[in-house]
Amino acid sequence: MLQTFLPLFMMTFFIVLFIVLMQFLWRYIDDLVGKGLGMGLIGELFFYAALTMVPMALPLAILLASLMTFGNLGERFELTAMKAAGISLLKCMKPLIWLMVVIAIGAFFFQNNVLPVAQTKMWTLLYSMRQKSPEVEIPEGVFYDQLPGLNIYVENKNKETGVLYNMMIYDTSKGFESLRVLLADSGKMAMTEDQTHLFLTLYDGAQFESLREQQAGANPGNQPYRREAFDRKEILVAFDNNFNRMDESGMRNQYVGKNIAELRATIDSVSARVDSVGDIYARELKTTTRVGVEYYRNKMENGEVIKVPTPPVILDHPLNLDSLVMADNGAYARGYYNQAMIRAKRVKQDYEFKAIVTSDDLKTIRRHGIELHKKFTLSFACIIFFFIGAPLGAIIRKGGLGTPLIISVFLFIVYYIIDNTGYKMAREGRMEVWEGIWLSSAILLPLGLFFTYKAMNDSAVFNKDAYLNFFTRLLGLHVTRHYELKEVAMDDMNPIVALDKLDNVKTSLKQLLAMVEKPMGYIRYLTVGGPRSEIEAVETELSAATDYISNAREPLVVNKLSDFPILRTYWLTQPFPKTWMGWTAAIIFPIGGTMWLIARRLRRNLVANIQKALKVADEETTLLSNYSNKEQNSQK
Repeated sequence: MLQTFLPLFMMTFFIVLFIVLMQFLWRYIDDLVGKGLGMGLIGELFFYAALTMVPMALPLAILLASLMTFGNLGERFELTAMKAAGISLLKCMKPLIWLMVVIAIGAFFFQNNVLPVAQTKMWTLLYSMRQKSPEVEIPEGVFYDQLPGLNIYVENKNKETGVLYNMMIYDTSKGFESLRVLLADSGKMAMTEDQTHLFLTLYDGAQFESLREQQAGANPGNQPYRREAFDRKEILVAFDNNFNRMDESGMRNQYVGKNIAELRATIDSVSARVDSVGDIYARELKTTTRVGVEYYRNKMENGEVIKVPTPPVILDHPLNLDSLVMADNGAYARGYYNQAMIRAKRVKQDYEFKAIVTSDDLKTIRRHGIELHKKFTLSFACIIFFFIGAPLGAIIRKGGLGTPLIISVFLFIVYYIIDNTGYKMAREGRMEVWEGIWLSSAILLPLGLFFTYKAMNDSAVFNKDAYLNFFTRLLGLHVTRHYELKEVAMDDMNPIVALDKLDNVKTSLKQLLAMVEKPMGYIRYLTVGGPRSEIEAVETELSAATDYISNAREPLVVNKLSDFPILRTYWLTQPFPKTWMGWTAAIIFPIGGTMWLIARRLRRNLVANIQKALKVADEETTLLSNYSNKEQNSQK
């Protein structure tokens, strides 16, 4: 099992890792292109990015590899041979279960020890690449604005010598009011040796510069400028073209760069700060003076002045608040309202500021809590996906890469959507952190247990007929019998015996019809239920009679048997085995009433089927009588 699984696992892991790495490249390609970055830097970024993508690629690789492994075994009937030899599916999975435990332990240590370092280096490198200036590549016929404070237009250029022709430069480094325009017949561009400045050499041109700053006290209608003609002019522009790597300490202090111990330390320290700030806010709110009454009052005790809470103020009569503003002078009333509004706005702004300060700390706690729980979810997801993929591969029995890939991608998309939803809800505080992060595992764990149980019991999970029969029985849909004329009958049918069986069936049908024809009351239905055993007995008797008559050699007799309906029992025929359960459903009327109404419809269908069975039995009796007479005449 290990020799079969490990090569598939390594292949699928690197394929999936390559796919998610390409997704990373497509996402950040705009930050990398045109920067003149070396292959060493690009390779370093991709290496750290590949390490950060392991938590996404590992569960999918396990799911796909386990599906392919057990699908191949099932397709080649090797699982069937193992089970025939007395080896259960769980025993076949045992070596891989131990391997999953080892992988889960390794994934935990990877999440705790390797991933923080990889994420710190990757994000530091990516941010450094974002801040690097792009390579200077002047296009022809358009303005180039990637140089700080300069807009350069070049009509054409010589790609071999690097000479630029018919240049126009707008220098806005000092603002638009001090604009400087340079025109040149040709020019060249080069970087200084330290890659921190751009050196422009212009030939045969002119410079126009606004002098508005120097003439600030002059008439604003007059805007003097200076014109300068030159044969050769050199300009030095500050332009750092080096790659400056950021310090990793800033990113190391973020939640992505911490292990479990550091995350817990940060959560504890920030939680303690939030609690202390909350205590201060609560104390301020509690001791605020209300309607001129202070929370504490001074009391002399043992020669010392101490503060004790002020007892509640009891009014002799209710306070008429409207009388406070119904003054003779309306200006006083408006003043009261304005003061109250100003005070309310001030209090509101104060609490909004306190909420912002507290929300930042709560957001920090949630982010660190999410990262803390993610240290464990990867290991658990690896085990869950194995217990989904291995039994599912044994059930579908399809090897290769096609069907397992489709199923794996579908299941992983479902997992990713649920996991991402839980992550965002936990990040925004709409759910507890542990609820959001463990949401996907909680949903997929029952699925893995279900597939494992079905595979161990050889259940037909993907048999559409089984589901069709289930819903047919649940909804009470019409089901018919199917009989065809047999070319060779093992036992000959005796018409006399067949008629006797039909007579007994008709008697049983009439007795059953008398039992179910009368509607059953609400309480009696829920506490006693319908005649389930009687229906099953009549159906058994009817099936035995039709099976016996199906050995006839007369096509009309055999074909008529297909008209007999099947008398089916449903769960709602007798829903509760205990009387107290029926009384409980009767008291909860929405449940009991719904069940009673559905049962009434099923009872009407049963009555119609019994009546139809009686009618068909009479017709079959006539056909059997004619068949019997025909057989007797032929013997004479």
